Amino acid sequence: MYHKTVLPNGVRILTEKMPYVRSASLGIWADVGSAAESSEQRGISHLVEHMLFKGTKRRTARAIAEEMDGVGGNLNAFTDKEATCYYAKVIDHHVPLAADVLSDMFLHSAFDASELAKEQKVVLEEIKMYDDSPDELISDLFIQTMWSDSNLGAPTIGFSDTVSRISRDDLRRHMRARYAPNSVVIAAAGNIEHDQIVRLFDKHLTGFEGRCTLPVPETPPTTPTRLFRQKDSEQAYVVLGTKGLSVRDERRYVLSVMDTILGGGMSSRLFQEIREKRGLVYTVYSFQAAYRGAGLFAVYAGTSPSNVQEYVNVVRDQFDFLRTRPVSQSELTLAKEHIKGNLTLSLESTSSRMIRLGRSEFSLGRQLTTEEIEAEIDAVTAEQIQSLATELLADRATGLCVLGPVAEDDFDWKPSAA
Repeated sequence: MYHKTVLPNGVRILTEKMPYVRSASLGIWADVGSAAESSEQRGISHLVEHMLFKGTKRRTARAIAEEMDGVGGNLNAFTDKEATCYYAKVIDHHVPLAADVLSDMFLHSAFDASELAKEQKVVLEEIKMYDDSPDELISDLFIQTMWSDSNLGAPTIGFSDTVSRISRDDLRRHMRARYAPNSVVIAAAGNIEHDQIVRLFDKHLTGFEGRCTLPVPETPPTTPTRLFRQKDSEQAYVVLGTKGLSVRDERRYVLSVMDTILGGGMSSRLFQEIREKRGLVYTVYSFQAAYRGAGLFAVYAGTSPSNVQEYVNVVRDQFDFLRTRPVSQSELTLAKEHIKGNLTLSLESTSSRMIRLGRSEFSLGRQLTTEEIEAEIDAVTAEQIQSLATELLADRATGLCVLGPVAEDDFDWKPSAA
């Protein structure tokens, strides 16, 4: 179902045809994210992403928006720690327009000084928005704490002082250093033909030449510590976690099943024990932050400050149970079917498939079929889960971040009960 072509200039094109839909999603991916930035230019990759929407030699920022709105399309982008993606979702017969607009933005952005000044203010407001969103802020704090003094641990959005100092020359130098054919992937999914996508981007990327040094995946040491940050809020926001696995680690399927058993849904251990049985939280879940050279695994919840101690104790007990007690066959089967069902549902989205094409090319260098993934999930055993839990979920490897009206002096990190 996947097709791949490498253009003469080195740009890779990946497509997946979905003939039963009327839409298509196209993405231009660049193999650069915030982990490739210097500490003095934190947030520059994200600022480049913003500026590519602010006008080209052929189109003003308003014209870009109106062209896509005029066909009912969606034009957007995202920057993460290891990649940047500019994408559009349109009705299938508007694919040529989407390819034209995306290519124009990608290659011919004007980087107007007045637009940059305005967009820096926009990003500063975005930073404030994240600072006022405790669930976002606590995740960033946890990653910064566990991967202290690393590029991978720094926030993708940057800091107010670093973003404010970035000049248009800095942006252009960053693009010249990081945006080249060998670092770019075109991914498309939906009611499309591979040859059509190849022809369109072969035309639009004419003149896009050269090579750049690709980023080396960072593997920072994990520094599990406890961080309490005061915030005047009704709830305390808590992340408890440890070292995880990289997206290239073959044990990632074992971790996915363990993740699902622990905190992946309404039937998970944490949801049942902490919300249904004890009523301590509204939301609780486990999650992975997985990158090419490293990963983290953690549990998040928001709860009343008076409940933080009990909540943390319960999570640590659940970590202990995974280390010391084999998962039952019924629980294992339930988790596997949950993962496979979610995978199948995600494949109904052209955007999800386009994103999977791009991420897999950068992370793995190849595409995994649904059948391969399901076979790997089905092969996970209770013994593998217990072995991985023993490695990852030890008390000495566990970090804790608490955001809210909770003092560290009021918290007791007792030896685990199990």
